[in-house]
Amino acid sequence: MAAKQCVSPDNFLNIVLAKNPLIDVRAPVEFATGSLPGSVNLPLLFDDERCEVGICYKEKGQEAAIARGNKLVSGRVKEQRIADWLAYCKQHEHVKLFCSRGGMRSQIVQQWILEHSGICVPRLEGGYKRFRTFLIEALFPENITSTPILLGGRTGCGKTILLHKLPHAIDLEGAAHHRGSAFGGYITPQPCQVDFENRLAYQVLEHKTAGFSHMVVEDEGAHIGARYVPHELAKHFNRDSMVLLESSMERRVE
Repeated sequence: MAAKQCVSPDNFLNIVLAKNPLIDVRAPVEFATGSLPGSVNLPLLFDDERCEVGICYKEKGQEAAIARGNKLVSGRVKEQRIADWLAYCKQHEHVKLFCSRGGMRSQIVQQWILEHSGICVPRLEGGYKRFRTFLIEALFPENITSTPILLGGRTGCGKTILLHKLPHAIDLEGAAHHRGSAFGGYITPQPCQVDFENRLAYQVLEHKTAGFSHMVVEDEGAHIGARYVPHELAKHFNRDSMVLLESSMERRVE
């Protein structure tokens, strides 16, 4: 199998629907600004190494930067990183990998894994940036085919419980990792804004593929904790019907 095996943008939807595990080989500082759902950060270059290679590139050019990178990731360091990638691949099926733009970093990782194991892990064509564009476009209102229905009601009336029982619902709080104004956040922090949008796009794409005619969304307002629904999408959610869920005070405080 050729080391150049790629997943084209035409097949990105399949990755979303299959929830394929992904290896993000970018540096941790890049990963922290946002990545794809289901991804783990196993970098080719860590932050300090990436910085050193970047400075070398600016001062001496590409060839010198590649040489510096090969020197930094050599010997036991290289062996350990390959071992980490292989361990993840053996623990998960249908793994894909990516870097920022689908260029040198993901190509190197793909080649090293192949050379040491005979396994060719497909990489994402265009990398994270191309996949991110695909997800952003999924959130454009003109690409959403179902009619939104807002689910409203006072805190504690069971909106989230109902949403989780509806197959055609979008879980904004789940994507934002937030429990609502009266209950505060989860123990673990909220994802960054980009991660929230990417998670939301996964839900929207799954919903669209299922062919639902309506999309039920909790009436959250513009912000969900520290995260916010993209402006045009929020307007789209608010343009049609609302269902108001009611419950007694006794039930709401249980």
